[in-house]
Amino acid sequence: MPDLLAKDIMTKNVITIHKDASIEELSNVLLNNNISGVPVVDDEGKVIGIATEGDIIVKDTDLHFPRYFKLLDSIIYLESLTKFKNNLKKHLATKVYEIMTSNVISCSPDTPVDDVANLMVDNKINRIPVLSEDKKLSGIITRADIVKSMVLNK
Repeated sequence: MPDLLAKDIMTKNVITIHKDASIEELSNVLLNNNISGVPVVDDEGKVIGIATEGDIIVKDTDLHFPRYFKLLDSIIYLESLTKFKNNLKKHLATKVYEIMTSNVISCSPDTPVDDVANLMVDNKINRIPVLSEDKKLSGIITRADIVKSMVLNK
């Protein structure tokens, strides 16, 4: 795959959602298009996050306060308090920007496909937005795109 670049295998017509869309709108976009996640864009069309089925599922799960014990005058949590806080935010969310993952791992159109594949594996992600220099969406690459490129370029 060394000769292939992101722009060679990316999907160019990408379905996105605006950051102020409702969770219901996000659910409908995912279901109606048979996809599991979408880039989230701001008013200028710049990618600011990724929203997935997993984010919606967290919102609809039962929220459990982390277990803890008291030792002297201290409280020691047995589970991650940060994870609880993040889940609480998603649980109370009504807008896409409240549940999206804002730390977006992306690539440029000229990123070699090998590097894109490594980013996916190293970060345990299923999709990578392909962004231009001004952070606007050029396309998206999924794991399926990587597999197709491997089969077609043997």
